Amino acid sequence: MNIANDNGRFISILSDYGFKATFGNESNTLFLRKALQALIKSEIPIKEVKFDKNAFEALTIDSRSGIFDLSCTDENGNQFVVEMQLGYAPYFVQRMKFYALHKFNVMVEKGEFDYESLPKIYAIAFLEKNILQTSNFHTVSNLRSEQGELIDSQMTFITVELSKFEKQVADIQTDLEKLVFTMKTLHKTTEISQYPQFWNEDWLKRAIDELDTRKMTPEERAYFARVTAANAEAVKAERKKIEEVKVSAIVKALKRGKLSISEIAEDNDVSEEYVLSIQQKLSTDK
Repeated sequence: MNIANDNGRFISILSDYGFKATFGNESNTLFLRKALQALIKSEIPIKEVKFDKNAFEALTIDSRSGIFDLSCTDENGNQFVVEMQLGYAPYFVQRMKFYALHKFNVMVEKGEFDYESLPKIYAIAFLEKNILQTSNFHTVSNLRSEQGELIDSQMTFITVELSKFEKQVADIQTDLEKLVFTMKTLHKTTEISQYPQFWNEDWLKRAIDELDTRKMTPEERAYFARVTAANAEAVKAERKKIEEVKVSAIVKALKRGKLSISEIAEDNDVSEEYVLSIQQKLSTDK
């Protein structure tokens, strides 16, 4: 998924700057509130959200690594952690559990609860790459029995795998679908004539205006340029590290000789040609 703003009109929501300007917009939380309502599939509007300051101090990974996150609480005390992950993240579910359980432990340590009225915790993740063995782009998970019966809904894990969403404008109906379509396509749009009708809805229009480079002040443009340059270099370095780890795992598997080329490719989420190229290089280096 290319999140670059090559056309010069709209900044991608999937970028650090775009995520902060929309989901993390503290001066106007309409977009965030509507997005959260859609993500948790609630019929009840969220009236207000309060951003949690330093909720994950020393725990969050720097945004330059391609992981962006925020933490907030609504008017009923329900707590949300929203994260964006660029690149392949096979163990991201573990990260979601870590954040949700950290939230839970903070409540326990403060003693500001009783078991009868625990606030809900929602761990929400937008993933660029697929990690779940599910067909739907939007997955809601709770504690359930072996037969799928709900045991507890106090802690909910919500995963949006952007690559699985393929609906066209004519088929989009729900706010959730409008949200994900916007996240995937806004930065590819150059002219108003390409706007779907629902982009005129207030919650989306306000977010889109924040990402319209033609409406930015010179100071905002300069800041965006600095952030983009810094993040591009850091994300490139991070992906290089991930690539090195992946190559190392493939080399180890090849040397062990217990798995087939197709099995190694599947385990590391790469093509068989990629594994063969590494195998060839190993033979050449001998």
